[in-house]
Amino acid sequence: MKITPDAAAALAANDYVDVQISLDGATPEVNDAIRGPRSYETALRAMANLRDAGMRGFKLSVVCTRTNISQLDEFKAIADEYGAQLRLTRLRPSGRGADVWDDLHPTQAQQRELYDWLVAHGDEVLTGDSFFHLSAYGQALPGLNLCGAGRVVCLIDPIGDVYACPFAIHEEFLAGSVRDDGGFAEVWRHSELFTRLREPQSGGACTSCQFFDTCKGGCMAAKFFTGLPLDGPDPECVQGFGEQELAKRKDTGGGLPQPTGDHSHRTSPPRPREGMGPVRVSIRRRDDIEAPPVSACAESPLAGFAATLMPAAAGVEGRHQEGN
Repeated sequence: MKITPDAAAALAANDYVDVQISLDGATPEVNDAIRGPRSYETALRAMANLRDAGMRGFKLSVVCTRTNISQLDEFKAIADEYGAQLRLTRLRPSGRGADVWDDLHPTQAQQRELYDWLVAHGDEVLTGDSFFHLSAYGQALPGLNLCGAGRVVCLIDPIGDVYACPFAIHEEFLAGSVRDDGGFAEVWRHSELFTRLREPQSGGACTSCQFFDTCKGGCMAAKFFTGLPLDGPDPECVQGFGEQELAKRKDTGGGLPQPTGDHSHRTSPPRPREGMGPVRVSIRRRDDIEAPPVSACAESPLAGFAATLMPAAAGVEGRHQEGN
């Protein structure tokens, strides 16, 4: 909404910046039903401003759903028209996706359609580790053909908590905090959770499946938030084993796991950490100090100022204020 022509020019002139614009339908009817009225028009206007400013390679991000799988060619055409890089990602049952997963996750037939399209066009799009479960159809897809959680990806939330996966904001997948001794390096190299995730994974219920070595059992977050065991099949297992497990789960009547401690939303209560209080920042005037050079990528309003962290009393209030 805020990528005006002037903002687009500033972004395009930056040495290091990545812009991602989400579009969940290649037509207004499909997109706006999910993202709200006129969001399609707004997204295309932003892309036009970036293109006209000379920016190339920004991301057009599409969450694949049963309402847009038939529009993959159209998404690619839109990306090409605006000089964008098409990025396809999987709908996972976490965050807001949990509320719509039953209605919007692709059908078995659509998964096959998506797989065939990725086989033909996978070298032209970004997929990360979204669709490695589809490799059970036979041919490995381009991209990361395993779960990247704790191996090549993790999430650091606004208060410094480190989770194994951006789609698994839950105590089960909390590896530590960058505010603990040793910082991020200590968490990444030595956390018990990451060490366990990097070990060879047993197939569990999937051991006897001939496709386990290809699909690796599927997505950890998708299994967890649909109530399936982590060593079991993906809920969208292309061989149908996930549907069988989901049917058993529904028979038990058990509640599904819910995200915990998501600090990316202001409405989320902070999770106290022992001995840690709010971070207070004192800023001196720029003309009072010998400021270091400010690089072209330093878009922060605090760039060029010296900041000092001040100790504070217990509590975590204040970490979610503007600028944090």
